[in-house]
Parts: sequence; structure tokens; C-alpha cells
Amino acid sequence: MNLTPAQSQIAIDRHRYRVVVAGRRFGKTTLSAWEMFAKAVATDDGRITYMAPTYSQARDIAWNELKKVCNQLAVNVNESRLEITIKNRHGNTSQISLHGWESVETMRGQKYDMLVLDELSNMRNFWSSWQEVLRPALTDRKGEVLFIGTPNGFNHLYDLYNMENDPVRGSDYKSFHFTTYDNPFMPVEEIDKAKKELTEDKFAQEYMADFRKMEGLVYKEFDRKMHLVDTLPELTVETLGGVDFGYRNPTAIITVKKDYDGVYWVTDEWYYAEQTEDKVVDIVKNKKFNKVYPDPENASAISSMEKAGINLRPVTKGKGSIVSGIKRVREMFKANKLRIHKSCVHLVQELESYAYPEWSPEKNADELPIGKDDHLLDALRYVIMTDATDNSSVAPKAHYSNQVRRYGNSRVNFNRMQ
Repeated sequence: MNLTPAQSQIAIDRHRYRVVVAGRRFGKTTLSAWEMFAKAVATDDGRITYMAPTYSQARDIAWNELKKVCNQLAVNVNESRLEITIKNRHGNTSQISLHGWESVETMRGQKYDMLVLDELSNMRNFWSSWQEVLRPALTDRKGEVLFIGTPNGFNHLYDLYNMENDPVRGSDYKSFHFTTYDNPFMPVEEIDKAKKELTEDKFAQEYMADFRKMEGLVYKEFDRKMHLVDTLPELTVETLGGVDFGYRNPTAIITVKKDYDGVYWVTDEWYYAEQTEDKVVDIVKNKKFNKVYPDPENASAISSMEKAGINLRPVTKGKGSIVSGIKRVREMFKANKLRIHKSCVHLVQELESYAYPEWSPEKNADELPIGKDDHLLDALRYVIMTDATDNSSVAPKAHYSNQVRRYGNSRVNFNRMQ
């Protein structure tokens, strides 16, 4: 098997983390299969895993290609578990297995020599699973990762692609960008035909591997350069909390500090699945919010928060509330009155993936977005759309200006003055 010139550039690179952003039909699956085979042969008792967004995708995308590549050295092929055991050059065996991202938690506590993460853009809640499950699984064996994907907005694939420029972590990363045209086995006329048939943005994303905002994006006004910050104001009026309850889906708690110019600063996010009601109440109470805006549909959790002495503010949720809330958040982005700290990676991911259903000429355009990847956005919306009409504001700007003058140049947080 001869790799294409573009595939060869990736294969010979020795960085621990290689990030490949490529157009459709570039040859990512073939490259992945040969990379895993080579690692298994070279490693004594090697443990190599390929992951796609779902188990069925892993099987459909990579299984047949992997079996073909490993055929001559395969000792055992387990069709039901999608595992192949092969001979390695040390006279022992190594194992290659396929998994779906939905079962990433089962990999907790395991040890791997290599991971291949394919269709990376479609892996939900990537950063928490990477930091808590996968990165620790590479520690014992100093494992490497091949990250592969086609862009889908500015999400975690975009962040990984730019990681090589990070002054602290970048030395382990190498990024590659290739288009469908870089596969010499793809007919150029067929790619050109697709270019005429698809929208400009869709062709640029799928074939040219270009990072662009998703079509139908809800919060298209959000701009990383304008709205993401790495410093926060020293003086704030009050600290607000938004809560979107969940269990199988993550519970989302967002911290928003409001300054005396009416700018909202998102400073922190809490985003975990399968958390008990008591745990959530304790988290909210310990954050010492001045006011909390919770999802009104969880009566039990709201009652527990009230008993805990948390200052809850009513959130209206009903017909038209989502549309009007989205409109309010978009207005805040337009006016540059909403800033987000760079540490809120899950919120940024949701902002860059929350979209309306694809438009069809057979029906009217949907007013409501697709109801997924929106938990922190819901929590943010509860705060932004409700706080402006909340009459329980603490004190006017003049009061705080006088306080600042009284305290001189000392660094004083307005929350301490209440």
C-alpha cells in the first residue's frame, strides 16, 4: 500500500498529537487503518483504539478497511466486539479495538498506546471527556493521538487545530490541513461538480476543510475575537446564576457578573451529567449568587433551593419565551454587552453549534432551534432575558461610584459592599 503524498506527510511526523483537518474523501480512514496497524506491530502488547461518534459509525467507517490492512498478521478477529489481535515484531500480540464516543466513560482507567479519534467535530462534550477520561488513559504508556475531522463550525476541532501555537502545550501538537483535491484518486471533475451544486459555505466546509460558521447558526453574532476575554473586571455590581437542570443530560450552572455599565461577564460554568439534586443545590449555594434564575420546570429542585435560602428569581417559560430569550441574548452580543471568559469552553462550543433545522422548501422555516447542545445556553438565556426586567436590582450606579471614590484605588469587588 502506497500512501498519497499528503497522507505521507502525516505518517512520517513524530509529534505526539497530530491534528488532521481534511475534506471529505481525503483518505482519512485508510490513513487511520495503516497508522493503527503500524503502531500495533511496533509495540509490545500494544493497545490501540479507534473512536467515531457512535459505535455503528466506527464499524461502518473503519472496520472493513482495518481488517483488510491487518489481514496477514491477524491472530484473531472478533466481529462482535470489533477487536483484532495481531502479531507484533516482539513475538507477542497487540490489540486494536473500535469504540463509539457514546461509551467513552467505559475507557476510564484503561491504558492506551494510541488513540485515533475520527469525525471529531461530532463528538459531544469533548473537552470534559478528554481531560477526565482519555488524557489520563495515555499517561502510563505515553500514548499518542491522531485527531481527525472535517470542520463543523468553530468547535473543539478548531481549538485543537490551533493548539500547536499554544506557548505552553503546543510543542506536542502538529496540525495538518488538506482538501479533497489532495487525494489524487478523486476525480477532479466530480469535486468541481459538487462545488456547483452545494452552497459556498457547505462546499468550503466539506471539501475544502475550511472553518466557517455553521449554516443556520442561532448566535451568529458571537465572535471569538470580540466576545471572548481572558481578564475580568475588578468591580462588579452583582453575581447572577443561571441553572438548567438535567440528569442524563448535563446540569448546567453559569456564573454571570454584571458591572455598573450593564455589561454581563460570564466568568464560570459548571457542566456535569448524572448529578443528584442535593449536589446541585450545594453547588449553587456555595457559589453565593446574589440572584439565581433557574429552569422553572423542576419544581422539586426549586423547592430544595428555596429551603436552602437561595435567592431565586422567577423565570417565565412558555410559548414564545425561547424565541424572545434568544433575541435578547443576540442583542447583547450585537451591543457588545456580553463577554465570556475563555475558560468557559462548553458554553463556547454550544454557541458555535446551536442551530436551526435545515431549511426545506416544502415547509416554513423553523423558529425554534434544534433542541440539543443547549444546556448552558438555556442557563445563560434565563439570566439575560429575565434580569433586565427584574426590579430587585441592588443599587444605582451613582452609589457604587461614590463607594469607589471612598475606597480610593484599592481593588474592591462591589459584591463585598452589599
